[in-house]
Amino acid sequence: MDEDRRREDDWFRQNEKQLLETARTAREKRENERRAKEKTAELDRLKALHYMRCPKCGHQMVEETMESITIDRCSFCEGIYFDAHELDDLFMKKQEQRQSFIRRLLKI
Repeated sequence: MDEDRRREDDWFRQNEKQLLETARTAREKRENERRAKEKTAELDRLKALHYMRCPKCGHQMVEETMESITIDRCSFCEGIYFDAHELDDLFMKKQEQRQSFIRRLLKI
């Protein structure tokens, strides 16, 4: 009986480190998954708060398409914003087309 008890204690001593390591790894994995979900949720929350909002006044932005270029215009302060590729598209147009676009944009 003592021999069985001793073998059992030996087995637990030998495997305790492995069992603890397995439990620690599983806990770290759960923690990393939880952090990733929280980070994603926070990014989604921030995007919902700021997406298509005017950087000047915070009101809703409206997309308008003019001559195949999409601009973002504030519905309150009438601010006009371009994405990087949209401004590049405008600069690639001929001078007359740029002037016409800007006149229509500024309603002159």
